[in-house]
Amino acid sequence: MPSRPFDIRFWDGSVLKATTAGDAPTFELRSPAAIAHVLRSPSTLGLGRAYVEGSLDAEDLDAAFGVVDSFEPPPVATLDRLRVLVAASVAALPAGVPQRPPLELVLGGERHSRERDAAAVRYHYEVGNDFFALFLDSSMTYSCAVYAHGARTLEEAQQAKLELIARKLELKPGQRVLDVGCGWGSFAIHAAKQHGASVLGITLSQSQAKLARERVAEAGVADAVEIRVADYRELAEGPFDAIASIGMVEHVGETRIDEYARILSSLLVPGGLLLNHGIAALMADADGSDDPFTNRYVFPDGEPLYLSRIQLAMERAGLVSEHIEAFARDYALTLAEWSRRLDEHLDEAVRLAGSERTRVWRLYLRAARMGFLDGYTAVYQVRARRPAQ
Repeated sequence: MPSRPFDIRFWDGSVLKATTAGDAPTFELRSPAAIAHVLRSPSTLGLGRAYVEGSLDAEDLDAAFGVVDSFEPPPVATLDRLRVLVAASVAALPAGVPQRPPLELVLGGERHSRERDAAAVRYHYEVGNDFFALFLDSSMTYSCAVYAHGARTLEEAQQAKLELIARKLELKPGQRVLDVGCGWGSFAIHAAKQHGASVLGITLSQSQAKLARERVAEAGVADAVEIRVADYRELAEGPFDAIASIGMVEHVGETRIDEYARILSSLLVPGGLLLNHGIAALMADADGSDDPFTNRYVFPDGEPLYLSRIQLAMERAGLVSEHIEAFARDYALTLAEWSRRLDEHLDEAVRLAGSERTRVWRLYLRAARMGFLDGYTAVYQVRARRPAQ
């Protein structure tokens, strides 16, 4: 009998106990649809579909992740899987074979075209500014915080990250700065208020830009910061003394990474600095494939590349890397805090975004944290310079 380190409670109240000793988390199958989802798509996509639509649940989601991450199910022959799928579908009648939840997104058109990238961003951020505010810090910084330099709270760690980037970019009063993927404006505000920079921040999200402009005005730096809805491929003005790209490169993709580096390099003054901060795949992820659940429910077309591939693109663009720093542990801590804060506001999250999307985010934040802890993903800050001519 194969080892199974968790209990399974079925919709009829029966329980299949774990085969291992000690405490075991319990997975609750609330209907046969859960089995059908998993058999139809035996991957994170099938599990995710069942959890999102509510036929699969776990009493302790963190403990469940702990065992799922290391559990290797026994192989099931295709014919046997089909038989169980049919049986589960019959048991689920009149519903039959469950369909994918309406929340699941499958994009059409050319991947990483401007139109498709804009649609992917709209899907991610249409959950609403108020929803993100439930778990982000007060600066609304939506990227890895930096705890490694002594920060104790999320707020302190995000301010430490913003200042670290500003220092790496060697910001000075009066410099022109481009913030690619500016989010709700936290770095643009920091660069203007604390370092006297003039900043153009760009995002593809209309709702994000609206709140960013409001935050810029509240911070008293409206004369120094412009927030614009634009694609990095649309920018014609320049040059800039410094460019910050924070949490954006993982959405560029293999087919566009050389273009991305070339455009940013062309927008820098000779001697100007680029700080590229983003999630990267690690060699432990041997096949380098996208996670299907994340791709359909969280970050459509998200494509973390190997650091070596990003560096190659930067070198091809004529940029010289000067410093590389890794923050995987910091991102695991950030995600743990985001998860905790979201769990503290679950009722409000459901009110704002609905139960399915709230379940997506509870699942995603934990899965992302496990990726950093287990060495499947990392996050790097790379400082590079355009050589002086």
